[in-house]
Amino acid sequence: MAFSRKATLDDVPAFLCEFATRFTESGYQCFLVGGAVRNIVLGKPPGDFDVATDASPEVICELFRRTIPTGIDHGTVTVLFRKHRIEVTTFREDDSYSDGRRPDSVSFVSDIRTDLSRRDFTVNAMALDLADGTFVDPYGGTVDIRRRLIRTVGSARDRFREDGLRLLRALRFSAVLEFEIEEETANALSLEREMLASVSAERIRDELEKLLGAERPGRMLRKMAESEIVAIILPELDDCRGEPGGGDYDLFGHLVATCEALPPKRVDLRLAGLLHDIGKVRCRTREEDGSVHYHDHERVGAELAERITRRLKFPNRTIAHVSHLIRLHMFGYEPGRTKDSAVRRLIARAGRESFPDLLALRRADIAGKTAARIRHPRNLDELETHAERVLAEDHALTIRDLRINGNDLADIGIPRGPDMGVILRELLETVLDDPTQNEGETLRTIATRIYEQRLHPGMQARDDTE
Repeated sequence: MAFSRKATLDDVPAFLCEFATRFTESGYQCFLVGGAVRNIVLGKPPGDFDVATDASPEVICELFRRTIPTGIDHGTVTVLFRKHRIEVTTFREDDSYSDGRRPDSVSFVSDIRTDLSRRDFTVNAMALDLADGTFVDPYGGTVDIRRRLIRTVGSARDRFREDGLRLLRALRFSAVLEFEIEEETANALSLEREMLASVSAERIRDELEKLLGAERPGRMLRKMAESEIVAIILPELDDCRGEPGGGDYDLFGHLVATCEALPPKRVDLRLAGLLHDIGKVRCRTREEDGSVHYHDHERVGAELAERITRRLKFPNRTIAHVSHLIRLHMFGYEPGRTKDSAVRRLIARAGRESFPDLLALRRADIAGKTAARIRHPRNLDELETHAERVLAEDHALTIRDLRINGNDLADIGIPRGPDMGVILRELLETVLDDPTQNEGETLRTIATRIYEQRLHPGMQARDDTE
């Protein structure tokens, strides 16, 4: 059973009670609402602080010197108080939601219960009076927490029609809190799934990130697929349902299992796990003997992942990292047979900082193919040890590590431009294969040979060092 009790003033930090005094001394109500109250009832730290009051936004700005008109048209003001940011919203009643996101208009009211009636889920529709400690729970939030249920306030279909993002919020809260979704609410997920078409990519991304950050997001990812929500927000992932190529699971199940096998705090890695094999659907070929292959699926998957993450407005760094890991995730390693030079090349392709993530993705990929939850193969442990030894030798892994640069090449007559780039890459390949070649004079000689014999036969580079 989930921890469940009423919230009290003993659960509230002293600065918040001091904050509330500004309202009560001026004759206004002040209630702690939202996630902070939910967390207190769950026995967790309150976290962010949202406050509701019958004071108008103008009055709030008069009561406090430092305010930000965050959403003043809808009654919300951010107050900066004692090094804290407190979201303060005037009690309100919402009009219709014609855009599927915001109410067309709001009416300020004087009753906290009316304000709570517009909220999404019962676990978020509780309030604590910061003046006298009265706990307000008109929709049974504490009961639903005890029962481990996510349930909408009132009609589930009405709540989802007001704001399509609430469909993802239901799934996210269920995943993060490890609650079930109440039957009527669960049914409405499928019935109102089209509401997500009107939700911005940024808002969808934010909820997806929070869901992927849950300890075990797999159950709700499967629920998203069953309710056909995945088909709307991640159609490329939905194409993997029923597709072979996932070991003990279909391809969709394998991707979910891989995602869940990665650390919750690394949402970028979990995103890579969720998308790493989506290229298989487009690369599947069947040989005459009946065998199925997915040649080049890592390249196609990387391109698809880049398209998906860009569509969902992920930061450029996340887009690049996720697609990079997917492109490289099919590397090979044979203990006792793979040479140092091959390991250096793998680390060079991945990058020193990204190599541990690539190894983590590969481990999760293998673990995600079996329902037995076996430990990752020993060869990856041996690769990790091999890589640590190679890195400890501190040989060149990038062009910047070469003991020659563009200025040096220009000094011997190699013009700046495409040729110089080709030569520097060739020099790096030479050094990756044999680190002893990373000496200035040796690299100049090799560079001259490449320029004269391969790139421009018959043309001599100028050696200004003579």
